[in-house]
Amino acid sequence: MVSKRADAPKISVGNVNVPGHRANVDAGKYTAMKKALLRVLPRREPGLTQAEMFEAVKPHLPEELFPGGAKAGWWVKTVQLDLELTGEVLREKSKPLRWRRG
Repeated sequence: MVSKRADAPKISVGNVNVPGHRANVDAGKYTAMKKALLRVLPRREPGLTQAEMFEAVKPHLPEELFPGGAKAGWWVKTVQLDLELTGEVLREKSKPLRWRRG
């Protein structure tokens, strides 16, 4: 069975941990997650841990794209790594790791 979103528009994303590597992902889901992530990340330290990010974005996601928060963890990490590459999200030098807006 083919996913309803299989023919959805794509967007190219990078990964701060793998320089030069790009992947094409669903543009609608990426955009929705980016909006949610930037909404919940603070501008000042301390930022949010990965677990905090995963939970904080869920109430801000469209139910039709992320029913019940499905796949939100994968998408928040994908968007976070891409935005870290562009400097829109900053990784703090802390333990545990925390992220904030750039």
